[in-house]
Amino acid sequence: MKIEDRVVRIRKELVDLGADAGAQTISVHLASRYGSTPSVSAIYRALKRRGFITPEPRKRPKASYVRFEADLPNECWQGDMTHWALADGTEVEILNFIDDYSRMVVAAEALVVTKAADVRRIFKGACGRHGTPASVLTDNGAIFNARSRGGRTGFESDLAEIGVLYKHSRPYHPQTCGKVERWHQTLKRFLAKRPCESLEELQRVLDEVVGYYNEQRPHRSRNHMTPAAAWAGRSRAEPFTLINEPHRRIRRDVVDNWGKVSLRYLGEMRHLNVGYMHRGERVRLYIVDDEVRIVTEDGELIREATLDATKGYQPTRKPPKT
Repeated sequence: MKIEDRVVRIRKELVDLGADAGAQTISVHLASRYGSTPSVSAIYRALKRRGFITPEPRKRPKASYVRFEADLPNECWQGDMTHWALADGTEVEILNFIDDYSRMVVAAEALVVTKAADVRRIFKGACGRHGTPASVLTDNGAIFNARSRGGRTGFESDLAEIGVLYKHSRPYHPQTCGKVERWHQTLKRFLAKRPCESLEELQRVLDEVVGYYNEQRPHRSRNHMTPAAAWAGRSRAEPFTLINEPHRRIRRDVVDNWGKVSLRYLGEMRHLNVGYMHRGERVRLYIVDDEVRIVTEDGELIREATLDATKGYQPTRKPPKT
């Protein structure tokens, strides 16, 4: 059989399965089945010749994106809920948790409506199977956190009790939870090939899809390892390792025309007075938890502040003279 025919056959198999069917994935399957493979670019050209690929407009270069990725399995789990419909059009929901480092799906459950109690139960079950993560990242849905209500959900309390750092994305910024959002796209391609009549049938299909995705599907972001192999290939992060660490960061800014700089603290923008005489000057903000030190490009400490979560405008103080 010609190499090009093999490429086309694998492409059709993957499309029928609902799996990723790009040139890189086909290359992995060719090497697995036949012991060798042409270059990814050659596979791409073969697919293009056979009419499987239509060139798209030039996209934003990958180098322009800033990606955040955990260094270890269980360092961070991303959680989110997505909508789906049964064959008769009945709307249902699917709650997912995915490991940030390995991309392994640690939980996927179909529900009529996802309640806060479901989040707690499903997360606890995932911890029982895969260990407790060091941190969890979700969006700002009410099933996860009570930020908009100024309180704390049971899920947040559970995480604090077992030593898991809880993080949430900025409103209207789904890219922060990009890995679980990407899983939703992959999952829905699989489910579109397998219409289900009931919630129970959907759960059986979910279990099959997750098994294939974790154990068999090569993942490009993990150098074509399966998520399960990537998860098992390194020692895992533990709870109580991130939650007690101070939050450190450095922010560069330019003092505005009113003598202020800005930074985000606890999800809100805060404005700090630096002084009118410093307007237009480039400065660095050294932040450790709620303590901020503002330093000029020459290294001179000019202001200090202790952030107050109840205020948008933050007063500052001059450092003591030495």
